[in-house]
Parts: sequence; structure tokens; C-alpha cells
Amino acid sequence: MIYMVDNLFLLCYLHKGFLQITLLEDTDIMSSTEAVKTRDNSKVLDLVYIAIGAALIAICSWISIPTAVPFTLQTFAVFFVLLALGGERGTIATLVYILLGAIGVPVFAGFSGGIGVLFGNTGGYIIGFLFTGFIYILFTKFFKKNIVIKIVALVIGLAVCYAFGTAWFMHVYMRTSGEVGLITVLGWCVFPFIIPDLLKLALAVVISKRIEPVIK
Repeated sequence: MIYMVDNLFLLCYLHKGFLQITLLEDTDIMSSTEAVKTRDNSKVLDLVYIAIGAALIAICSWISIPTAVPFTLQTFAVFFVLLALGGERGTIATLVYILLGAIGVPVFAGFSGGIGVLFGNTGGYIIGFLFTGFIYILFTKFFKKNIVIKIVALVIGLAVCYAFGTAWFMHVYMRTSGEVGLITVLGWCVFPFIIPDLLKLALAVVISKRIEPVIK
């Protein structure tokens, strides 16, 4: 409870069974109130950014580039949200995107959705984006947050995504279709996408640097 005495506030509360009394001035109350408002606004802003990030990944997943081996801009979007929003918000946005797809919202490539996509041959590459996010968080937390460290983190994260996705693909494929070699799977699912993914990473770096001043 708070009592006011001559422009002073007495904050009375129980702590571990004992009555505690703290004397506060007007400025203390105002500072505390402003701090709470700032914290609440920050949480709302985080939620908005996460929602925008998840939506961006979905939209980019629908955009297919018609080359000899068609690919989407999904990986670009994952790189971008991590660079632009930061590791934690970017990873949560990626998780939200995956969960939306898992419950049937058509956010995956080709306007597909459902848990079957994640449990299918290529589902591991989608889940692998979370590992990319976790590695990005670790690198930016324990090393300097310069662009070189961020790029290294994303390249390593991409490699881990490839590794997890390839292992997943082989497991599902061999269970449903028969034996398949590692080099064969890499030729199907990894080698054709390395250069496009690195180009997407470069594009994500350039665009994120341009909008960095307006992202809080």
C-alpha cells in the first residue's frame, strides 16, 4: 500500500513475513511509472517486430526464383530478420513462422502448410533455421557485435541448417523410399543452393545495414 504524507510517499509491503516501509519522493514515483511504461512499450514493439518478421519469412517463402534449380527467398528472410531484429527477436519470429505452418497455415513454399511438411523429406531444412538463430544468438552474445561476426555466425548457422536438414532428409527418405547416399542427397538439397544462399546472405546484410538506424 502507498500513503502520501507532505508530498512524500510511504510504500508499505510485506516481505518474508515482515512489514517493510520505504520512503519515496514524487520523482521516485514518476521515474518508476515512466520505467514501467517504457518497459511495456518495449514489449509491445518487440511483439510487433516479431509478427512482421514472421510475416516477412512467409511472404518470401512464397516467392520462387525460376532458375535451373528453383529456389525461394525464405533463407534471405531468415537472414534478414536475424540481422535487422537481433538474434532473440529474429529467432522467435522464425519459430512463430514454423509454428504457424505446423498448425496448417499455408506459410511454407508453394503456399503449403501442415505438420506433414515438417515431417516430410525437406522439413529438417525448415526446422534447421532455428539452429541458425541459436548460433547467431551465441555469437552475438559472446563476441563483438560487428558485421564480420554476424556474417560468420550466419554462415556457420547455414552450414548447421544444411547438416540437420540433410540428416533429416536421409532418415525420412530411407524409411519411405529406400537407401540413398550422402553425396546424392547433398547434390539434391545442398550443392545447388549454396551460391544462391550466400547471395541472399549478402543481400540481407546490405538491406539490414540500410534500415538499421530505424530499428529500435
